[in-house]
Amino acid sequence: MGVNLSKLVEKEEIIVDSLSGKKIGIDSYNMLYQFLASIRGADGLPLADSNGNVTSHLTGLFYRTINLIDKGIKPVYIFDGKPSELKKETLRKRREIRTDAEKKSSDALQAGDLFEAKKFGSRALKLTPLMVDEAKTLLKFMGVPIVNAPQEGEAQASIMNSKKVIDGVVSQDFDCLLFGANNLYRNVGFSGKRKVAGKNFYVDIKPEHISLENVLQKLGISRQKLIWLGILVGTDFNKKFPKIGPKTAIKLVSENDSFEEIIIKTGFEPDFDFKEIEEIFLNPVSCDVDESELLEKMPNREKLLEFLVEKHDFSKERIESTLNRFLKEKEEREKQKGLSEWF
Repeated sequence: MGVNLSKLVEKEEIIVDSLSGKKIGIDSYNMLYQFLASIRGADGLPLADSNGNVTSHLTGLFYRTINLIDKGIKPVYIFDGKPSELKKETLRKRREIRTDAEKKSSDALQAGDLFEAKKFGSRALKLTPLMVDEAKTLLKFMGVPIVNAPQEGEAQASIMNSKKVIDGVVSQDFDCLLFGANNLYRNVGFSGKRKVAGKNFYVDIKPEHISLENVLQKLGISRQKLIWLGILVGTDFNKKFPKIGPKTAIKLVSENDSFEEIIIKTGFEPDFDFKEIEEIFLNPVSCDVDESELLEKMPNREKLLEFLVEKHDFSKERIESTLNRFLKEKEEREKQKGLSEWF
């Protein structure tokens, strides 16, 4: 979710291959929820193994990661830690929406209405601690580096990008720009047609790059004022100002030199401390990560087969075929890399 800046920021269409050679931090929770939403049965329920354990996120994570590495991208998955106290209200509302959606999806299934069941099923998605742990286990067996953030995963990724530990952040959330990410990449691996949530039609989706420097230059504001703009239209840490949309928000932050002045202009007295929220974005809680911690390792073929095939009922033939091709191409790339170092 996060702050909606879609109508204000300039996006550059790209092809995923253009990220070859780049070390990219992936907002893991953001991506795992995308897999849960998109990899589902006709009844709206996620895929599951014979024991009833959800596997949609593992399916998406396995094949998406291989696809990224095949294109020469160096993924680093960054996982959320304990959420900020200020995010409790947002999380509470999400739980309410999910609970209501679960009931409506169940009722629709009983009535035989698969369209409604799938619609509400997408709103009832829940990423459990077990699912997160299994995603980390899968990545470990694949040899892909992970980072456990102390709080927000997108904040950790954004700080790493601003310090040039990684080259960019993959996330759907514009919050990354407020957190200071220099390069935000959206729709990575999701190009093509995407169904509009709750509706029976599709829209074209293409990978895109958003540069923080370009955004600030085009809007003619500082990053601090971009944060003010976010506070006005609503973030995960505060409610939006009433009757203030993106266009009014950019006008207010451009014409005023303090948020106190903006409050006076709007005539709305917020019931939250804007300075506290500003501080969350300007100086987010993060941990130091050394580049040596982000080195890719060789996948453990045996562990992957045991985890995916024996534990979660994935097709042995398909997993073996994918792994054999992937490992062969990886070995070839390593050989080419070794030869190039001689010249």
